[in-house]
Amino acid sequence: MTEMKTVFLVGYMGCGKTTLGVALARVMRRRFIDLDEEVEREQGRTVKEIFTEQGEDAFRALEKEALRRVATVDGAIVACGGGTPCVDGAMELMNGVGVTVWLDANAKRIAARLCLPEEKVKRPQVAALHDDEVPALVAQGLAERTPYYSQAVLRFDSTFLESADQIEASARSLAALLEAYSFERAK
Repeated sequence: MTEMKTVFLVGYMGCGKTTLGVALARVMRRRFIDLDEEVEREQGRTVKEIFTEQGEDAFRALEKEALRRVATVDGAIVACGGGTPCVDGAMELMNGVGVTVWLDANAKRIAARLCLPEEKVKRPQVAALHDDEVPALVAQGLAERTPYYSQAVLRFDSTFLESADQIEASARSLAALLEAYSFERAK
């Protein structure tokens, strides 16, 4: 196996960064880090509480600090928050120390995932919306964030993560893509 840098998974909320990241870390035998969980652990509060109590700007500052810390962990699989790449300097940092992968799922699938009750309760931007409002939020968010996500070194279709078999197959496909990329870079 070729030596590989830290892998940063980026993409819109609900695209599968955590789901696929956990499976990818298992397949590749690497440490998994969820950036939101790092912020929560450090702050002793949930992302939703930070957003509510301090606002998005305060959360983004905390997120940027957490990103700087995890960027020093060699070989990890890092699931970034959906807005992480939009923070000033974040994509440059991630591309400088590791391999960035844009998990790109279709907007309809993302909206369906975000409407699941277990997802709505933990996502501040979706929690107060009616299900029929979520597709517009996703479309707007993708339009705003695509210029940042497109700075990723690799792009991977994460539309099919709805079953254990799909997650496993996607993790193996992404691991193979990363191995091929790492091998080519080593030449």
